[in-house]
Amino acid sequence: MSPRTGRPTDARKNHDLKVRVDDKLYDRLIRYAEAENMTKAEAIRHVLETYLPNN
Repeated sequence: MSPRTGRPTDARKNHDLKVRVDDKLYDRLIRYAEAENMTKAEAIRHVLETYLPNN
């Protein structure tokens, strides 16, 4: 077995973020992720990509 685990990807994710949120925001995130058939991490990345400027 390879020493690397996880899914292969062309877009390596080298940075790990930690953010604290209240129950209400967490529930919104979970509902959004489930509705879009995404993981929490995918949903967060999608929201960041959508709302942050590209400059």
